[in-house]
Amino acid sequence: MNKNLLSVAYFIAGFAILFAGWELASLSTKGELPSPFATMAVFFEMWSRPFYDAGPNDKGIGIQLLASLKRVFVGFGIGTLIAVPVGFLIGSNRIVFNILNPVIQVLKPVSPLAWFPLGLAMMKVSDKATLFVIIITSLWPTLINTALGVASVPQDHKNVGKAFGFSTWKYITKILLPASLPLIITGLRLSISVAWLVIVAAEMLSGGVGIGFFVWDSWNALSLEKVISAILIIGIMGLLLDKIFAVIQKKFTYAI
Repeated sequence: MNKNLLSVAYFIAGFAILFAGWELASLSTKGELPSPFATMAVFFEMWSRPFYDAGPNDKGIGIQLLASLKRVFVGFGIGTLIAVPVGFLIGSNRIVFNILNPVIQVLKPVSPLAWFPLGLAMMKVSDKATLFVIIITSLWPTLINTALGVASVPQDHKNVGKAFGFSTWKYITKILLPASLPLIITGLRLSISVAWLVIVAAEMLSGGVGIGFFVWDSWNALSLEKVISAILIIGIMGLLLDKIFAVIQKKFTYAI
């Protein structure tokens, strides 16, 4: 069988099992959990008017999704601007590594929700607090992978820079960056996944507009069909973001 057709067959089989289990769960709860068919009807209804705006608490799913994506990419971008230079510094200097590594190991496992009150205390605005949470939680994979990539540059590569008398900037751009780029992009791929994961929880706390707020608002309105539809959208968008960075990662494997 053609490889692409086989992949499609596996895809269909996987979702058939998911929907069958979902239907059984719905039947066992006597309709408390919406069935796949009822949920899909709501799902497609939501996408029939994705950009309607009927007030602060009544906006289409397209508006909610775009608001979340904007926050994710802004937070991810700021986090990247912090993580890459710090990662370079940690990976290229043992003293800096010894100083900062304990701090990183303490802060890295902290739950995203634990950062929200701190962000709110500093920023005074929930939207900015959400951005703070995304930045502080998504930068760690990029920082760690950048440091690992820089520290893993072969000594022969470093000797070339010394032999040709490269300046610090030229050494970074011509040797360190190309050699560590695959690991940096791996870090970016992990970071965007973390950012997308965090946005849902943060928006549930911050309110306003966004896919996380939509989930919470739908739950308060007792519309489990909308809650499950939003979960499907979150999963699909997370998959798309990961695939985009997987393509970018593949294009830069030459730098290994």
